[in-house]
Amino acid sequence: MSNNDPANGLGHPNAAGGRLPVFVLNMHRNFTGVSATAAAVVRQQLDRYDVKLVGGPLPGCPEPLSWRHALMLSRAPPPGRPFHIWHVRRNPEMRAGIFGRDVLRLPVRLVFTSSAQRRHSLIPRWLISRMDAIIATTDEAARFVGNVRAVVPHGVDVERFHPATSRDQAWAASGYPGTAGIATIGRIREEKGTDRFVTTMIAALPRLPGHTALVIGKAAPEHVGFLARLRQQVADAGLSERILFPGEIDAEAMPGLVRGLSLLVALPRYEGYGVTPLEAMASGVPFVASNAGWFEAFSDSGAAGLVVPDGAPQVAADRAVEILSDTARHQAMALAARATAVDQFSVAAEAEAINKVYEDLWQQA
Repeated sequence: MSNNDPANGLGHPNAAGGRLPVFVLNMHRNFTGVSATAAAVVRQQLDRYDVKLVGGPLPGCPEPLSWRHALMLSRAPPPGRPFHIWHVRRNPEMRAGIFGRDVLRLPVRLVFTSSAQRRHSLIPRWLISRMDAIIATTDEAARFVGNVRAVVPHGVDVERFHPATSRDQAWAASGYPGTAGIATIGRIREEKGTDRFVTTMIAALPRLPGHTALVIGKAAPEHVGFLARLRQQVADAGLSERILFPGEIDAEAMPGLVRGLSLLVALPRYEGYGVTPLEAMASGVPFVASNAGWFEAFSDSGAAGLVVPDGAPQVAADRAVEILSDTARHQAMALAARATAVDQFSVAAEAEAINKVYEDLWQQA
């Protein structure tokens, strides 16, 4: 009898013929890049597992349970398995899982996804050391953690993020002014390079008539002053009508907005991985990015996007103008971006690799 035969209790159907539960924790009140990657994976896993989302909601995912409810459901192991799997991605989630497993002595094992490409600080290092299995998103990230069971790059949902039939119509439907759009997407703070984007757009937009730039994201209370300075910089440049700060966009509306963009710009000073270029690529939108995160790998040697050393704003502005001023080049990059996302960075492949970690953990118990 093979290990994958449902009859022996080791395949993904349990002994009763149903789907095994997997608990995915999402204990963050804001929708972040981590949230987006978790949601994309969960949507892929729903056909295979009875996914129990714990904490806050995620788009397209099951209604979440409270942490207390998850603890209650985890008191007894699932049919045919010695323990439940809890997949965690953040410090509070690791702490919650450790409490359930080590203090309450629940039959739980903890799988953690790590994307940081730098040494973790003391408390996260201790938390990570208590995980039962670690999935690193890149070989570089794997260097900074132990007990790595697999290196699994984040993927993008290429069905949810797809090219528009007409980019012009998609941009017009967004409600923003101008004939074309450029955006940066992410939390508004210095580490994410929001100031670099603003400086880049101030240099580029005079050469790109009709284009509107969007700074999409939320500024935490400690970064409100930083945002105010950026707004003033835009006003001083006379571009308040062309560089807009719409704030955070609802996750359900994001795919439609991305489809209408002509270019995605991501210039962070540090990024563990970075999914916004992938979402843009899947939508047929090329990118210009700093040499942070995993952007060089996404770029397909310049076919799908261009990487700017140190995120230099003047260089980024020049690259943006070059791409957007050459219709044939832009179209070729848009096609390459979509193809690269589908062929190399599909979330379906990510989910399948994560599922294998779960199954291996169960079988090695």
